[in-house]
Amino acid sequence: MDELTCGIIPAPLMEDIFHLSAYEYHLPEENIAQHPCDQRDQSRLLLLDCENDTRTHGRFSDIIDCFLPGDILVVNDTRVFPARLQGRKESGGRVEALLLAFPETILARSLPDDWSAVRAEALVKSSKRPRPRSRLIFSDRLEAVVLELHQGGRVSLDLRYALKAGQTLEDLLKEYGQMPLPPYIKRPAGSTDDDLRRYQTSYARETGSVAAPTAGLHFTEELLERLEKRGVVIVTVTLHVGYGTFAPVRTEDIREHRIHTEYVNIPPETAETINDYKKYGSRIWAVGTTSTRALEYTAHLNGEISPYSGLCDMYIYPGYRFRVVDNLITNFHLPGSSLLFLVSALAGRERILAAYAEAVSRGYRFFSYGDAMAIVTRPRPGADR
Repeated sequence: MDELTCGIIPAPLMEDIFHLSAYEYHLPEENIAQHPCDQRDQSRLLLLDCENDTRTHGRFSDIIDCFLPGDILVVNDTRVFPARLQGRKESGGRVEALLLAFPETILARSLPDDWSAVRAEALVKSSKRPRPRSRLIFSDRLEAVVLELHQGGRVSLDLRYALKAGQTLEDLLKEYGQMPLPPYIKRPAGSTDDDLRRYQTSYARETGSVAAPTAGLHFTEELLERLEKRGVVIVTVTLHVGYGTFAPVRTEDIREHRIHTEYVNIPPETAETINDYKKYGSRIWAVGTTSTRALEYTAHLNGEISPYSGLCDMYIYPGYRFRVVDNLITNFHLPGSSLLFLVSALAGRERILAAYAEAVSRGYRFFSYGDAMAIVTRPRPGADR
């Protein structure tokens, strides 16, 4: 067993486990998925059994065989909105704005000629940084006025828009915006109609993310129905994924890293279901690191969770003792990323890196549109030892 296995804190912790360089691995560029698998549930699956220290390989649809009646599957029902806007400055130069959160339209104010305005935060790219009070034009019905400039290219905007009858701001963004694909997915001509559909989980409901909770991209409605028929209880949380999920870790000691905050909602019925089933020994499966962070953020020492709505800055790295999540369905994460720290905290750094090395050698596809991994710390009773 590794020094860090299945979320148990060893004594003493090795100091080099906190070095950023300990989370680097070799990844050929051809292993970075540029497009999703033709069918969601036909992506490949690496099953990592921590208790038995084994790795097996199959298709994602095979994951149904890992579940037992009474298991809880927790999914993040956030919905990605087309947050990337291409346009021009009033002076004529090209400009791109990436909205960092879906604007709070309830706070929108009315303008003349049936226009509305709402404050928004964005990352803005252009040849020259726009000046305060300058105008950014994205279409004849969508533009922005620069309010404040901040560090790192972040800008506060007065987002101004004119809706057609029956239209919402999200509809307008779908018309003129693009899906905010991560930078390692190359789309020189911009995101496609297929990205609009596939960079979204089949159960997305609550609009607010600028990045998909990618572990959920593998689930089809049919697969979820099969799991329910097997007796698996599916519950939802919401965590709106922010652009900070792509932010690089810049501190050599990973304990000094500060994670971004994101909005999270754990409904009372979700908390009640998880707490009730845990009393009877049910296993909790989290779909993705976002669901994991949401659950662990409100967890008490005894493993119970509380309903919650607000900001979450849960940062999980080796040494963390998991209180709620037993098993995790996830994708393969970037070297030196906070997401890689989280899965290493659950399964052990050496075990994760060994699994990643095997995945690379077997031609697995990595990152957002890539293949999946199931990390099991509580296997099925009676599983081979």
